[in-house]
Amino acid sequence: MPLPPLVEPVDALSDAERLRTARHQVLSGLGEIGQRRLRAAHVAVVGAGGLGAPVVLALAAAGIGTLTIIDDDDVEISNLQRQIMHRRSDVGRPKVDSAVRVAADLSPETEVRPLRARLASDNAADLLAGADLVIDGTDTFETRLLVAAAAERLGIPLVWGVIQEFAAQITVFWSSPPEGTDAVVLSDLYPEGSVGELPTCAAVGVFGALCLQAGSILAMEAIKLITGIGDPLLGRVLVIDALRAKSSEVPLRSSRVQASVGPEPPPSLPHIAVADLGHESAAGAMLLDVREDAEVVAGMIPGATHVPLAQVLADPSAVAQGRIVVICQAGVRARRAAETLRAVGADAVVLAGGMDAWNEASQSGATA
Repeated sequence: MPLPPLVEPVDALSDAERLRTARHQVLSGLGEIGQRRLRAAHVAVVGAGGLGAPVVLALAAAGIGTLTIIDDDDVEISNLQRQIMHRRSDVGRPKVDSAVRVAADLSPETEVRPLRARLASDNAADLLAGADLVIDGTDTFETRLLVAAAAERLGIPLVWGVIQEFAAQITVFWSSPPEGTDAVVLSDLYPEGSVGELPTCAAVGVFGALCLQAGSILAMEAIKLITGIGDPLLGRVLVIDALRAKSSEVPLRSSRVQASVGPEPPPSLPHIAVADLGHESAAGAMLLDVREDAEVVAGMIPGATHVPLAQVLADPSAVAQGRIVVICQAGVRARRAAETLRAVGADAVVLAGGMDAWNEASQSGATA
């Protein structure tokens, strides 16, 4: 549902800015007052790479008043395949310098604050201070956790996206949304301990054109929140499959809301041990691995079928019926998938301990 505008508008636009943003100002719902809200807004972008680069271009072009760009890396030649605000002449220079240059070329009235720093637990709140909204364009889950924690503490919206190979996920987290709207945070999508070690894009690659698509959506979500138009992705995850040219949407509820719904706790979810996998497989059970594409690169249990969690949640009836053993890295995501599958009639159980337990058993020779 639409949310109230995030910022109050500036009093007026300059003549030059009115001319430059004329096509925005004739949009129904956004209009001149929406453009003045964009001029008033301060957006922090963490990461000036594959996602951050198109975000900076789009937000500068849109007329955002202040952009804080946080990145400590220099441009490398291999970045140019997807990080579209950098040029060959930028190789070896700080990525944040590219943001200053392109913003000035597109929107001279946009103030860019380049921060050549690595966001960490001891500086995150200071680096994001004063921002009305944060966009996370980082490429490691450890950094995403830090960004999310800082945004939660500050109570500001976090527009969040991740890309691996040919797939993307995009959503909005907000720990203190307007009254009547449920708070949704990163741990609602990825509970603590549910994500194993993910390979870097250098190891598995990333589809360059998908960065432009996902980065554009991140920028659109920021603009919608700032101006109060449209239906932001708070409480929904957009999943993009670039190879099949398909997108789907997965509802995302706050775990605090879920815990309070219903007079009785849900029934206990059946688990099986690694030692029972051989029997389950021989009896015809489907072994369903719900980890992300990048995680299964390191290996899967023999005979398992891979369907990422988001796809299972989006259309559980398309997966299978009958007996299903659900597998993830440690068991948290598998429980969520199994609950969804059982709700549509499947006899779904969870592999206790997930791939961590399987790997440990394999090393000790306890798997068949």
